[in-house]
Amino acid sequence: MKKINLKNILKKTFKKKTKTKVKNKLKKNVKNKLKKNVKQKTVKKKKEKLSLKREKKITETSSSKQDNLRVSKINDQKPEIKKIKVQASEKKEFKIKDFVIYPKHGVGQITEFKKINIGGIDVEAYILKFEKDKASGMVPVNKQSHLRPLATINQVNKCISILKSKPKIKRSMWSRRAQEYEAKISSGKIYDLAEVVRDLNKGDDMMVDQSYSERQLFEKAYERILAEFKIILDLNLEDTQKKLDKALKRYSESESMKIDKKIENSNNQNLEVPPK
Repeated sequence: MKKINLKNILKKTFKKKTKTKVKNKLKKNVKNKLKKNVKQKTVKKKKEKLSLKREKKITETSSSKQDNLRVSKINDQKPEIKKIKVQASEKKEFKIKDFVIYPKHGVGQITEFKKINIGGIDVEAYILKFEKDKASGMVPVNKQSHLRPLATINQVNKCISILKSKPKIKRSMWSRRAQEYEAKISSGKIYDLAEVVRDLNKGDDMMVDQSYSERQLFEKAYERILAEFKIILDLNLEDTQKKLDKALKRYSESESMKIDKKIENSNNQNLEVPPK
């Protein structure tokens, strides 16, 4: 019988186990590496797909922007400027020597009708003369809607009734009221002028203080309505002024002088010492 050597048997068993373990480890490592490689490849493919999609979007947006720019450039092309030699004119509503109202300057008279060349364009215009300001102006026929003919006698009578009525003074700040009065005066409407004169008139109350700006606006409106009334009623300046002052209940200069003399006489009589 052969002798059994335990050492040899144990060595052989342990060698086999170690070999199998090593083989298993190697197999696992190989599998893991393969898995990693597969994962990396899939990730790369996904990234490539995403990058391609992004590039496509960028190219599409850039192309759309370029198309829009091209369209805008086409639309932004400057239109052809046709040189106008003659301005389109309208029918003349006024004649030479007619009196008209120009809102900013008041009563003016048409002295001429001219064709003037402005910047290479022929323009038909009225030439106005303002006696009060000693100035002349030009209004194109296309802008004749800014001019107003003189008021009628019925409108004058209505204005006199407005002047006789009670003033309507608002309680707002003077700066705001002054702007409203200025707008009414520059509108050129005869009823608005009458309202300004009525509201700023102090009448026969000589003791009421009036500021410089109030007096200035009153005189501006008063002179404009006076000039228009003078032409419509065909009166001289003094008679028209008397008619206006009568409606406004204002004292004339002669009457105010008489009042001052009466006041002085009464004061002198009070100062005299009575006889013993």
